[in-house]
Amino acid sequence: MPRDHHRPVHFTDQEFAAIQGGEDPAVVNRVAHETANALLHRVRQDPDPEVVERLVTYTDVHGIDAIAELWARVGAHTLPGALWRIYLVRTVIRQNPTEVAYLFERGTELIGTIDQAVAGAEEPTGPAEILTLADRILHGLYTGDLAVALDRGAAFCRLTAAGATAVADDSDLTAGERASELTKRALRLSELAADLTEAAALWRRDSLD
Repeated sequence: MPRDHHRPVHFTDQEFAAIQGGEDPAVVNRVAHETANALLHRVRQDPDPEVVERLVTYTDVHGIDAIAELWARVGAHTLPGALWRIYLVRTVIRQNPTEVAYLFERGTELIGTIDQAVAGAEEPTGPAEILTLADRILHGLYTGDLAVALDRGAAFCRLTAAGATAVADDSDLTAGERASELTKRALRLSELAADLTEAAALWRRDSLD
């Protein structure tokens, strides 16, 4: 990975979707797959704690665009696409952990599923706990069962989406613009959850390339 430092890029709601572009889709696709496979397998074979920590915090120094340039423009149900989405989830959490923790908590109150246990957030889940969850999910890509890490990311997204929907409903009459923003965020989070769930299933079948 390049060593040059760039100012981190703030990832707005409008930029939540994968960054688009690229001159040659075939080259973009090949580079994305080669770098994702080489990086993941090399680190998982020898998970040096310092290396893993640098990878987990890479976007804190270089910005989410550094990862997006490599992996955001390929299919969701691919290895680079899955890695990109986990980094994206962590970035969203770190940008506003207080709000995200609140939405996550609202979601856990509403959804009576195992998602809370799968996500693995400490309770009660405040900003510090949600930041810890983000790092633990990303650590899992490199040091644990990758499918479990993807499932944890998906569970987080589903719970937060449910919370965003609930808060949007509460705000609909008094803050229409805010309600619309949260509704769109909930949709994107739901899509992320579906993509990560499918990627986890593919990894378990040894079919996530």
